[in-house]
Amino acid sequence: MVTDEKQDASIDEAVATEEPPQYGVGPFSIREVALAGTWIVAFIVSFFPIYGPFESAPSVWTSGIDWVLMIGVPTIAVFLVVLRRLSPQGIRRVGSLGIDQFASVAFSVATVLWLTLLWSSFVRLSVGQVFLASWVVWVEFFLMLAGVVLTVAAPFIGPFAQDFRGRPEVPAHRSARPVRPVSPRPAPVRPEPAADAEPDPDYTSYAATGAAAAPEGETLESAAPEAAANDDFATTVIPLDEQDAPTVEEPAPLAPNEPAQARESFEHVENPTSTVEPAAATAPQHQAFWALVPEERDIVDEIGIPVFRIGPSAWALVIEDRGEVFVVRHEDGRIGYLHDVSGVTRG
Repeated sequence: MVTDEKQDASIDEAVATEEPPQYGVGPFSIREVALAGTWIVAFIVSFFPIYGPFESAPSVWTSGIDWVLMIGVPTIAVFLVVLRRLSPQGIRRVGSLGIDQFASVAFSVATVLWLTLLWSSFVRLSVGQVFLASWVVWVEFFLMLAGVVLTVAAPFIGPFAQDFRGRPEVPAHRSARPVRPVSPRPAPVRPEPAADAEPDPDYTSYAATGAAAAPEGETLESAAPEAAANDDFATTVIPLDEQDAPTVEEPAPLAPNEPAQARESFEHVENPTSTVEPAAATAPQHQAFWALVPEERDIVDEIGIPVFRIGPSAWALVIEDRGEVFVVRHEDGRIGYLHDVSGVTRG
């Protein structure tokens, strides 16, 4: 029921916005018939000479390649207008231009070229020479100007404006759509060299406090065993059943200031080794060095845009080694990243 109501509403809306029927000559509108008639006259006149006497003067078809824009392109435009009516599924546009847009451009260019011939003839006449343009140039100019009226100005002329109203909306060609805004490129951020490691302030304050709290002549190492000497677990163990339980010997008493294990009791090792690698072995190396690559490679910024190139003909200054990436400084101060570090010779 709801679907039927929506369909009725859409039909009523289409009827309300529907344009009145368009009448013409057969499948063609009045504007298209007038445009085709204008072109037929211009095409026939184009075979007459445009300069001098009728017997020896050339026509627009034999005076060079000017005929391509002066009569050839308007001919193609009118052919496409006719083909659009006879074959609606045929050619719909020329590049990013619709058929009517292409016809507007074709007749506008042709009008300017025919006007150029007239202008050149008037210039020759002004300096005392012969006026070369024949009547053909005048006729062609006004016929092409009529084509401009029937294409460019037709949407604003009453009898022809109906040909442009009520046309269905279609997606525009990608070249005819509005352009995208251009965003400014972000400025590259140059990495700052890492500062030298500073001592931990918390550890420094703790060491100073511990040294001040220890008694005179006693270090932090000797104070820890003293606490172990006064532990409650260093007392005699009393069994639950004194008759059946075995006798437990009491441990020897410890001196109040004597540690359980002295430093001298441990064996001294000449070259101690550890299986745990120091953290500095895997951390980035901040020591600068010279590097030589086997072939030319790009140095890019943070977003991957090449900044400059280094090659095997000159040493490059590496200010930071990040393992798989080198931070390289150019001689003019630019800084970038080398991602391909294979085969690099360190200097």
